[in-house]
Formats: sequence, structure tokens, C-alpha cells
Amino acid sequence: MLQKERSSGMYRLSSYFMSRVVADLPMELVLPTIFLVIIYWMTGLKANVVNFMCTLLSLLLSVLVSQGLGLALGASVMDQKAATTLASVIMLCFLLAGRFYVQHFPKFIAWIKYISISYYTYQLFIGSQYSYGETYPCSTGQCRIVEFPSIKQIGVHFGLDDQLMAALGLMIMIIVYRVIAYVALMRIGVTKK
Repeated sequence: MLQKERSSGMYRLSSYFMSRVVADLPMELVLPTIFLVIIYWMTGLKANVVNFMCTLLSLLLSVLVSQGLGLALGASVMDQKAATTLASVIMLCFLLAGRFYVQHFPKFIAWIKYISISYYTYQLFIGSQYSYGETYPCSTGQCRIVEFPSIKQIGVHFGLDDQLMAALGLMIMIIVYRVIAYVALMRIGVTKK
């Protein structure tokens, strides 16, 4: 459809792309918000507005990055089966490289965590619930959150600067994935002059 409409010169690619992104926003933002409003209070997370809003913003940022990755893959790989397979492989690599499931990586692929959506999202989620000095009950009495094994192995940092860097990493990904999608769509259907 895009190829036919671009070939006939009905509208510019930029207007199509922007309308597509903006039209998807309500569905992309409303459904995760409803999900979190229900689940947040059921899971026993910190029941105050600041922690909830930080968690919500982290979730929505992650959704927007994932949408951008989907747009980039869909525009770059025109075969639906191939795009779905590639998306599954990339997301699995991001999950593994985010160090939530696998903590020890060979040095030559350890850099993947810096382009992983889940790495930054996990940083933001942990930071939205816990602060540096907090403790939890453990076998020796009270232990610090930063010493919790899965948090320590992943290397979550609780400082405001670290949280802002994680959010900035996701915002950069939002832009980069959308630029990739736009550039990939430029090759579909040449506009008549």
C-alpha cells in the first residue's frame, strides 16, 4: 500500500511516518498503563505515587523503544516471517545480554548490554522501587539492597545520575530506531516528480 501511494505521489513519506507513529501512541501507551495500574498494587510494590509514576514512566519508555525496534525491523525486512524471526532473536539476545538471566558473559560480547532494551529498563525498574541505603530481611538480619545477589551481579546503580543515564539510553534508542525505520521506508516506492 505504501509503495503504491508513494509512487502516485499522494503524500510525503514524512507525513505517513509521523501519522503512523502518532496514531499508534494511544494504544501503545494506554494498554500498558491500564496493565500497570492493575498489577502494581497486586504485587506489593511500594504504594506511593512517586514510585508508581517512576515505574510507569519506565514501562512506557520501554514500550516506546520496543515499538521503535518493531517499526525498524518491519520497515527493513519486508518478509513478515523473516521479520518475526529476526525480532525474536534480537529480543532474546537483548534479554540475555541485559544480564538478568545470564550474569557471566565472554568479554567479546559483553558490549551488547549497552544496546539492550531490557538492561536499561531493569535499571529503571529497580531504581524506581529501591534506593541505595535500603535494606531487606536476610539470614543475617538486615542486608543492603545493593548486596542482593541478582542486583549486585547485574551492577544496578541507584544514583539519580545513573537512572537519568539509563533513561537517556532508552530515549536515544527511541530516536535511533525510528530513524532506521524512516530510512528503510525511503527505499519503498519512489515518488513521482
